[in-house]
Parts: sequence; structure tokens; C-alpha cells
Amino acid sequence: MGMTMTQKILAAHAGLDCVEAGQLIEAKLDLVLGNDITSPVAINEFEKCGASSVFDKDKIALVLDHFTPNKDIKAAEQCRQVRGFAEKYQITNFFDVGQMGIEHALLPEKGLVGPGDCVIGADSHTCTYGALGAFSTGVGSTDMAAGMISGKTWFKVPSAIRVVLKNKPAKWVSGKDVILHLIGMIGVDGALYRSLEFTGDGVKELSIDDRLSIANMAIEAGAKNGIFPVDEVTLAYEKDRFQREPVVYTADEDAVYDETYEIDLSQLRPTVAFPHLPENTRVIDNVGEIRIDQSVIGSCTNGRIEDLRIAASILKGKKVAKHVRCIVLPGTQAIYLQALREGLAEIFVEAGAVFSTPTCGPCLGGHMGILGKGERAVSTTNRNFVGRMGHVESEVYLASPAIAAASAVAGYIADPDKLD
Repeated sequence: MGMTMTQKILAAHAGLDCVEAGQLIEAKLDLVLGNDITSPVAINEFEKCGASSVFDKDKIALVLDHFTPNKDIKAAEQCRQVRGFAEKYQITNFFDVGQMGIEHALLPEKGLVGPGDCVIGADSHTCTYGALGAFSTGVGSTDMAAGMISGKTWFKVPSAIRVVLKNKPAKWVSGKDVILHLIGMIGVDGALYRSLEFTGDGVKELSIDDRLSIANMAIEAGAKNGIFPVDEVTLAYEKDRFQREPVVYTADEDAVYDETYEIDLSQLRPTVAFPHLPENTRVIDNVGEIRIDQSVIGSCTNGRIEDLRIAASILKGKKVAKHVRCIVLPGTQAIYLQALREGLAEIFVEAGAVFSTPTCGPCLGGHMGILGKGERAVSTTNRNFVGRMGHVESEVYLASPAIAAASAVAGYIADPDKLD
């Protein structure tokens, strides 16, 4: 019986010739990740069990990105605890304000994750790195603590769903639209504890930024991980970036998949997920005129330079509607600088938007864009649960940077092609 990409990576890191779905294994880790919300809990568990050292100071990444710059005293104390731990154990990849970025934009950019890796992170969107051909998944803070101590963790090997992507997407259709379409097809539990394995000739038509966006939201379909094949696009991105030698795995011809779905990228339309689940999707043509109070462009899903370029191309020469607050959040300091150099920041500010320091900010109802009672936001973030961005009676509509930018100008959820 053949193996999927995910299964091959897990087998290699477990020191086994082969694995099969449902098998329990212990695997070596290439990286353990935590942020300012989850790391303090992990540090408490680390100290509670009497640990006195980490397995490898170069294979732990601590990123202060959720409530930073500190939004209140509690956030400041959490960050202070992480700083102390990083200093005590000389953690190489510690990213504080001024160096940090949104973790799942920052780690690929820094070359800390790449093809063939096995990565865990105390953040559910750690599955993002599957875009680069890695096995990566979110874990709890206790598992993060154990990973920092031992450099290992246990997994139940997931079965797989194959997603065959065909043809080339049309204008304004991005990776965000692809993953929202898939979640709309299979539901928020359609891939529960399974790997989403993307393949097909359509993969080559997707940029790395598109793939990162798709893999990022694999968890929103319940998946253990999402993963893309390593191709010329991947290797070009990793050249002179990835800090290790890429290890390329390909699925066996006779790999077993529970299900196969085909998506014709050329037939997709820009897609919006209505409250309060990412599966509540409608194409832009069927959305109607939904007035918004806020537009958020950023996050670990859509805060990369390609996303900002798309948003700027729509906002250039236009003004954000008077009743709308438009918040643009670049994913990292490097993306921030690139946006400055390309004139994107000027476009955003002249349009009447806020151009912010990198932060997760409003995505999880943290700061810098909290919604009040009855308010609506269109957002390029990844979750729209009840109360996700603020008041329990607020609403979040998930969409691409193109729709978020067009909506900021129109004052309601809008098709970029129909913007005056």
C-alpha cells in the first residue's frame, strides 16, 4: 500500500519505512512554535515538570504577534514571561516587537520552515507551512512544552483527502477563494483529522502566497494539515532562504485517499463566507448589498505582499466610504518595508485606510479593530465565529483582499469588477 506526502514525512521523522492511517507514532521535530498567547501556558508546564533545558535552541521559534504591541497589562506580562524564557534558554528564533511579524507569514519568510519538515506550533493555523511541502500542524500548549523539552511528539497518522486543482483562476480569484470554495463544498468538519493533499495541473498556476493562504485554512475544514507538492515555484521561493536542505517527498501512485474532489479554478468566482462559519459560502454574484462598518486586510491568511498589491490596485485613486474603517495589516516588517518602497502604504493612507504595524490584532478580537454591537466587517482573516472580532452580536464576512478593498470603497460587500 502506497503512502501520501504527509504519511511519507511522518514515516521519515519516526524512523520508519512506512506508516498507515490510524497508526500511532512518535516523530522527531524540526521546529516547535509558540506565540505570546500560547507560549506562557507552555512555559508554565515546562517549569512545572522540572525541565532545565530545551532540546535545541535553534529549533524553537517564539513570536510575539497576537496582542502586540502590548494592548494592556495582561498582554505585557505575557510577553515579559516569554522574553525571560527566551533569554534564559538563549532561543535563537525569538521575535519581539520591531523584528516580529505575524507568525505564519514570518516563519516562511525567514526560511525556518520548508520542504520535508515536521513542525508543530501552539497555534491552530500552523498548518500554513504545508504550502511549502512540510507536515505542520497545530497543538496545545502542553504538547508545545513537551516538544521544547524532547524534540519529539506523538501523532496518529491521518488518512487523506485528495484535492485536484485544474486550469487557471480568473481575475480576482485568489487562493482565499479556492479554500473558501472547498470549505463550502465539504463543510467545517469535512476533513476532520485528515490531511488535505492538493495536486493537479492547477497547482502551478498558484503563487506561493496563494498556496500559503489555502494551507492556512485547512484547519477550517477540520483537517490535521494541508499540503502541496514541491515544484519549481516552491524551490524558487526557498532558494537562498530555507536554512536547511529541502527534502522533497511525493505521493505514491497507489497512495490511498478517502475521497477525491476536483476543483476547476477557471470556473471559480470570488467567494464570501457569511457568519458564523467559514462553510457558509456564497459567490459574490449572490451576496446582495450588505452594508459594512469595517474592512480588514491582513492576517496570517492574507497579509503578504501579493495581498497588499491587490488591495492597493483597487484602492488607488479612490476613497474609503465615510462610514467604513479600513485597516491594513502587513504580515511582517519586511512586507511593511516592501509596501513602503512600492508606494502601497501611500495608496492606503491617501484612500483613508489605516496602515498598521504587523499584528494579529482584530482577527481574534484582540485589539486594533474590535467590533461593537451590531457592527459588520468584511475581513481577509480566517474565522468568523460568533464574537470572533468583538461583540457577540457583531458579524464577520470572510473574503479575499480584492473583495475587502472593493467593499471598503463601496461601503457594502462588493465585486471588484463592478466598482465605479
